Amino acid sequence: MVTAEARELRAPPESRGERLDQVLARAFSDLTRSRIQGLIEAGHARVDGKPAKVALRLRGGELLTLQIPAPVAAVPVAEELPLAVLHEDRDLVVVDKAAGMVVHPGAGHASGTLVNALLHRVKDLAGVGGELRPGIVHRLDKDTTGCLVVAKHESALVALQKSFKTRVVEKTYLALVHGTPKVAEARIETLYGRHPVHRQRFTGKVKEGKPAITEYRVLETFEDAALVEVDLLTGRTHQIRAHLSEAGHPLLCDGVYGASRKAKGRAAEAEEVLGRQALHAWKLSFPHPRTGKVLHVEAPLPTDFTAALKVLRASAVPTAPAKTRARKK
Repeated sequence: MVTAEARELRAPPESRGERLDQVLARAFSDLTRSRIQGLIEAGHARVDGKPAKVALRLRGGELLTLQIPAPVAAVPVAEELPLAVLHEDRDLVVVDKAAGMVVHPGAGHASGTLVNALLHRVKDLAGVGGELRPGIVHRLDKDTTGCLVVAKHESALVALQKSFKTRVVEKTYLALVHGTPKVAEARIETLYGRHPVHRQRFTGKVKEGKPAITEYRVLETFEDAALVEVDLLTGRTHQIRAHLSEAGHPLLCDGVYGASRKAKGRAAEAEEVLGRQALHAWKLSFPHPRTGKVLHVEAPLPTDFTAALKVLRASAVPTAPAKTRARKK
């Protein structure tokens, strides 16, 4: 039986100016950064004996403690939580997932998830898998915002899963990345799998794996950052984050795939405004499971993403993106 655990760490001098969650994630590499952030937000982290927030900047030398509670059974219950619905009919619902919301209940997130919110919000669930629960067709990372489609019953779930698997679904994201891509439009095509060393990460630099295809276009360039539109042609875990990072342009605020990239100037200010990875599931198009008619849904930019863009645009130097050139890996 897994029991509760307490961990301690003396913040090293070189951690001065770094966020609490970044330092803890580096020290306790067996825990994901999102897991650590969840523990901090739940009040399980202290700095010199005092409760702390995720974005706290350290001085170096503080005593950091992290309490890891014993796992609890994830039994979804209906919860009245803020939930923006973009489209709903008798077969499905498309929500605009908020930043910080986990999709499924699990260890460290027994409540407050998208599933908990859907159980309260959706009144005509017919159930999937023999349980009265929503059918999650695809997922978004905790800190990724935007379009996410959910089936209300078994047949809708099967049809939607088939659409996603056969790549007839169009998924377009917006991302803020470090640096300025050398080409205005590119295609990244690799084999894809779990990182051989860092098991919480994924990579396109593997000899064997599943195919992964990401296409992006540069929409705007700023000082040491860019706004890109991304088409996700396959749906591998962390695909956009890993592919863009390995292309030399990790997302702003991505502590997993961009931890070694330090933002400067306005880009650093934009990261302060965001406080999360700069990725938004902007548009989603897919055939309706009952009618076959293509449904187009768009999620407006969240306020933190808009605020980060405003910061970056304040010092933007008008530049033309580099000549379009396809890139293939």
